[in-house]
This record gives sequence, C-alpha cells and structure tokens, in this order.
Amino acid sequence: MKTRVITAIVALAIFIPLILIGHLPLTIAAIALAIVAMSEILIMKKMFLTSFAAIMSYLGVAIVTVPQSWLAWLPDHFNRLTTFYLIVILILLHTVVHKGRFSFDDAGVLILGMLYIGMGFNAFIQARAVSFTTLLYGMLIVWLTDSGAYIFGRQFGKHKLAPKVSPNKTIEGSVLGTIFATVILAIYLLFFHVGYDNYYMMVLATLLLSIFGQFGDLIESALKRYYGVKDSGKILPGHGGILDRFDSMLMVMPSLYLLGIV
Repeated sequence: MKTRVITAIVALAIFIPLILIGHLPLTIAAIALAIVAMSEILIMKKMFLTSFAAIMSYLGVAIVTVPQSWLAWLPDHFNRLTTFYLIVILILLHTVVHKGRFSFDDAGVLILGMLYIGMGFNAFIQARAVSFTTLLYGMLIVWLTDSGAYIFGRQFGKHKLAPKVSPNKTIEGSVLGTIFATVILAIYLLFFHVGYDNYYMMVLATLLLSIFGQFGDLIESALKRYYGVKDSGKILPGHGGILDRFDSMLMVMPSLYLLGIV
C-alpha cells in the first residue's frame, strides 16, 4: 500500500502540471503514454519490443494520437487515415516476410491496439484543447466512478458484475459508483460549462459516460485475462501499467467526442 500511495503522489505531481499547461507538453506526454501502452500489448503478446512490427505499431499509435495539425507537413494526398493505412499494409506484409513467426492474429492485435489506444489519447488531447474544465470533467468521471464503485462495492457488494472477467467487481458497486459520479459532477456542471447548453442533457451524458468508463475497465480486464497476466505492465509500482491506469479513460475520452461534448 505504501508503494501504491507513493507512486500515486509522484504521478499526480507530474501529471497535474501537464494538464494545467496543456499544449505541446501534454501532447508529447500523451504520445509517450500511448507508445508505452502499445508496448504493454506487445509484452503481453510476448513479442520483441524492437522488432519491425513493434516499431510500426509505435509509429501507428503515434500517428493516431497526434493532433491533425502535426500532420500538415505530409503531401496533400496523405492524411491521418491514409498514413495509418500505409502502416497497416506494412504490418500485413510482415506476415508474408516472416511467415510462421508473425501471424495475421499478431497483426490484428497490433492494428486494433493502435486504433484503440491512439484514439483514446487523441481524444484526451482534444478535450484539453477545448478547455481545462472539459478535460477535468472527463477525468473526474473516471476517478469518481472508480472510487465510488470501490467504496460502495466493499460496503454493499453482493452480486458479481462480471465474475469471469473481473471477479472483484459487483453490480451494487457499479451502480452506486455511477450514481456517486453523476451526483458530484452534476454539482460540478453548475459551476463550470462543459459541452451542451442544456444542463439536464449534460447530467444524462455524465451518467452514460460513467457507464462507458466501466466498460473500458472491463475490456482491459478481459484483455489481461486472455493473456493470463495480472497487470498490463510494471511501469507504475503498485498500480501496474499504463493500460491499467488509463483503461476507463480510453473509453470515456473518445465518448466525449462521440456524444458531441468536445
């Protein structure tokens, strides 16, 4: 527990100034986190971190993560999609060159990982570009839902939410965690404008985003179960890896965009 607390304090001491400053420092940090998260998938797949496929996956996740303005130097007929597609083609060609050592299953996991992780961190950058209060809103949804689900789950949890994926989560903790986050953020929205002008629609969106965030947590739990690992990585002592810490945000942040909040 001591290690977990110390890691959390150090991480927050670094992370909070970055989100306050925003702009280039936050973008660089988001790209770095995306690449580390991608490396965690490679490790779970037991793939070399310096292989051709790994390097292509780092490049691909970075392309998806960076703001569109960073790609302005590309030729006119190239955009984010065509550049990403080129990387996908190179990864697929790798299955031919290294037949037997790099399969279509390997390629599929990397391509899916690049999209999932890259879109999540790109949306994180977009939210901060709108405003600090918008990014904080998305982060608070995750933190409050997780905290509420943990606290209320320990007190009142009796029915398992998804025992085959995450045996410690309960239906009671999940529901009360969402209610807790929605109530606190309903107060937050009275003081800070985020998204829609309609207050009640924003409260409803908050409830939905809280649920989406829990799906993100379960998706990452399912991934770890599939590969038989306890944590996605070891970069954060006591907390696991980047995917462990950002699993819910990788779902919530793109959902802010999909719901038209950013």
